[in-house]
Amino acid sequence: MATLHVDVVSAEESIFSGEAKFVALPGENGELGILPRHTPLITRIRPGAVRIQRADSDVEEFVFVAGGILEVQPGVVTVLADTAIRGKDLDEAKATEAKKLAEEAMRNAKSDIDLAAATSEFAAMAAQLAAIQKLRKK
Repeated sequence: MATLHVDVVSAEESIFSGEAKFVALPGENGELGILPRHTPLITRIRPGAVRIQRADSDVEEFVFVAGGILEVQPGVVTVLADTAIRGKDLDEAKATEAKKLAEEAMRNAKSDIDLAAATSEFAAMAAQLAAIQKLRKK
């Protein structure tokens, strides 16, 4: 069976590196599914869940990304994430609190720049909470 090499990295560390059968992630214009020998592609990704179907088992790796860049080559998928968190490390209480703080910052924004930053943080935390819910349903 054909596989592809997947690397998910953030500014802080390498989150995943290994062989996979399939990768799904939130592209800029919707959900993307990547199989081996996929057409080359570079695109931005939205905050959300990256799901990696490992080649060596039926285990699915789950990583939350807060945006970034995706590069696809026929045998390699590289996710360069602004922030990446392993599914097992996601903390619902922290994400909920951060979302509340972002909502408050949006209400109290004194400039368009402050509002944009708060809105971006709110969107990332909402996506993280949605990813936690998706992980629980697995």
